[in-house]
Amino acid sequence: MAAPEQRISEYVLDARVGGGAFGEVWRAHHHVWIDQLVAVKIPTDPLYLRNLQREGAAIHGLVHPNIVRAIGFDPYATPPYLVMEYVPGTSLRPLIAAKTLKVPDAVAVLRQMLAGLSYAHANGLIHRDIKPENILVHQRAATEGYGAEGVIKITDFGLGKARAASTDSIAYSQSVNSAAGREIAGTLDYMAPEQRGGGDVQARSDLYSCGVMLYEMLTGERPAGTEVPSDLKASVPKYLDEVFRKSYARLDKRYASAGEFLAALPPLKSAGSGPRPPAIPRPVPLPAGRCPQCQKPVEAGDQYCMHCGVQLVAEVRRCPKCGAFPDLTDRYCIFCGESLLPETVPA
Repeated sequence: MAAPEQRISEYVLDARVGGGAFGEVWRAHHHVWIDQLVAVKIPTDPLYLRNLQREGAAIHGLVHPNIVRAIGFDPYATPPYLVMEYVPGTSLRPLIAAKTLKVPDAVAVLRQMLAGLSYAHANGLIHRDIKPENILVHQRAATEGYGAEGVIKITDFGLGKARAASTDSIAYSQSVNSAAGREIAGTLDYMAPEQRGGGDVQARSDLYSCGVMLYEMLTGERPAGTEVPSDLKASVPKYLDEVFRKSYARLDKRYASAGEFLAALPPLKSAGSGPRPPAIPRPVPLPAGRCPQCQKPVEAGDQYCMHCGVQLVAEVRRCPKCGAFPDLTDRYCIFCGESLLPETVPA
């Protein structure tokens, strides 16, 4: 425990605001500019030190309104520390536990999460531990709403890893059987099947975790079996069931990117009133070829590249009733049966 006026670099530690067996998080202020508040992470365990070193390296240069910003870092100081942006408020966990989030709130939170993840993924970083405890909600949300820019911030990239890195051995973040010599990253309930099985972790693994959190924000429960959110809470719009299904799916059926996931959500002004009814472009199947961004093969009619997630068409075709993504050649939505025939589709 830090004594009064104990300093880390140029910051004076004020109060311990979080932590556990591996480390602590302190609120601190600049020793001269006392109104400048920061959060300081200090490891108390060698394993946490490795995570802190990984996090400090991972978030360097990540500047986005939905990602907690790094301010200072010294893994060789005594004690080592990571100085970050201070976010007054709470994590998402108490809000889920209290079941206070309405449908528009859940959509607004998820939109900002996905925006932050899209930026991180574009910079080659996979979080690998997306869960409510690692999503911070600024106190401004109480007065400005959950859709206000920057009120939702992703933190704790301590398990984050560049896509090019090996995932043969994954560092754990919760107590598991370490004697078995196998370390597991992330909290199990939020981990994608490929991650839980020790396989290759991709950016889409983070999207599975977001799907679990969407279900939890809408219902207060975690998904089990084949139930969709509206099975537990009738007020949940059906289109969000389909959004959940596509995020909570096996890897090859999951959203190709955070951008595609984000595009499946309605704009904030109509998030609670039902599915977004955008005009559906007439089916114009694209020829097979190569993605203009990653140059990998794409199938005829693909709307997104399955390799890098870039959008391949000027407008993405969507069902006006349920918000699902039908194939460009479909005449009826396979999810809700809505007619997609030209006479019902705006030109």
